[in-house]
Amino acid sequence: MRRRAGLVLVLLLAGGSAGCSADEKETPPEPSAANFQPGADGAGDPYFPKYGNGGYDVAGYDLDLRYEPATGKLSGTATITATATQDLSRFNFDLSHLTSNAVTVDGAAATAVAEGTELVITPATGIRSGRAFTVVVAYAGQPGQLENKTLGNGGWFRTTDGAIALGQPESASTWYPVNDHPSDKATFRLAMEVPDGLEVISNGVPGTRETVDGWTTWRWTENAPMASYLSTVVIGRYRIATTTHNDLPMVTAIPESLPADGAAARSLARTGEITDYLATQFGPYPFAANGGVVVDEDEIRYALETQARPVYGDTFFSGGVNTGVVAHELAHQWFGDSVAISRWQDIWLNEGFATYAEWLWSEHDGQDTAQELFDQNYKAFNWAEPPGDPGPNRIFGDAVYQRGGMTVHALRRTIGDDEFFPLIKAWAADHKDGNVTTDQFIEAAEKASGRDLGTFFQDWLFSAERPPLP
Repeated sequence: MRRRAGLVLVLLLAGGSAGCSADEKETPPEPSAANFQPGADGAGDPYFPKYGNGGYDVAGYDLDLRYEPATGKLSGTATITATATQDLSRFNFDLSHLTSNAVTVDGAAATAVAEGTELVITPATGIRSGRAFTVVVAYAGQPGQLENKTLGNGGWFRTTDGAIALGQPESASTWYPVNDHPSDKATFRLAMEVPDGLEVISNGVPGTRETVDGWTTWRWTENAPMASYLSTVVIGRYRIATTTHNDLPMVTAIPESLPADGAAARSLARTGEITDYLATQFGPYPFAANGGVVVDEDEIRYALETQARPVYGDTFFSGGVNTGVVAHELAHQWFGDSVAISRWQDIWLNEGFATYAEWLWSEHDGQDTAQELFDQNYKAFNWAEPPGDPGPNRIFGDAVYQRGGMTVHALRRTIGDDEFFPLIKAWAADHKDGNVTTDQFIEAAEKASGRDLGTFFQDWLFSAERPPLP
């Protein structure tokens, strides 16, 4: 009896059972029943709940477009590859001012209905969670801007000789169907057909050009994941300089309305030099192309870190060469572009580091030191607004930029250079092509320094009072 019981025990431990042959296999479980539901009509951002959409994750946008400056008409197709993150009965793209002509999902005709600034798409059959799918949207119309009296208008600006697509926190939906929230980064390809004689500048690596019957098609590719508001296209009469720097394409463009050797051109000419310096502070430059574009339009009096090719309003150079703004926008290629925020309330992670990069560059370029700039700001600042949670109407406020920059310097003074610079290099490397939050940065800083920094970040990011000097 003991031997027989032992034999049964051995069989059970080996995975066998009485009465089962070696050829028999377990029956695989039945797949769970589908529960098709509409994707959300917003990404759920605490500040802007209706920006973006839910239910899917975009992998890439491939745009094939034609723009007619004489009429202001934009037309073409957007091919969007995505993966469902739930069982989808329908889903939304953000699309403003433009009309969809036809939509297919995986080659089958789909129903598309415009509801305000949303394009609601119902595929012929539901899409199971985890399944990749491809949407092709044919559309046309006269693109415009998204009006925002508090933050400023963004989107498609029609100009005398072309157009400019630019804006933050949203702009992409004015010229292509998109999940317009930084939490859903995707690759980007653009083929833009314009009348011969006009230039087209966009993100990433320049491609081939071809001219047929008086129309030229320009191609650009950004293979690194990109937040949608960082996409841009600039159409008009520009002097384009294409070189290489560190074996990467360096493309800069100056409008023909500005001097070829003016302050704007001389400022952009230092892009490679500034990038190289920032790489010593932040780690390797994160993209496959570099450069910048200056625009001469009264409506655009700001600069934006459009990925791999920042755009600068010419007013930044009205007083002469301005490398500080170039350093700021190039720093965003690490902080804001490669390492993007998951929600808009954490925008200090973008602007605080970019502001601090200006200070580092100033010191490197023989001007005010980072400590001197910190001291100047600390003495004069209004501390009533915290940068860690500025509110939706203050995401471009001084607290986000200047107090954000002071927070970075105060952290450096608190933990020391030997901990600070490895921390920010590791932060940029560990989260390359990803999305982050303030909580993640606090955790990384505490881990790198071996300190409890809860009080420090509470004082500098969330308090409405003057923080103590480090």
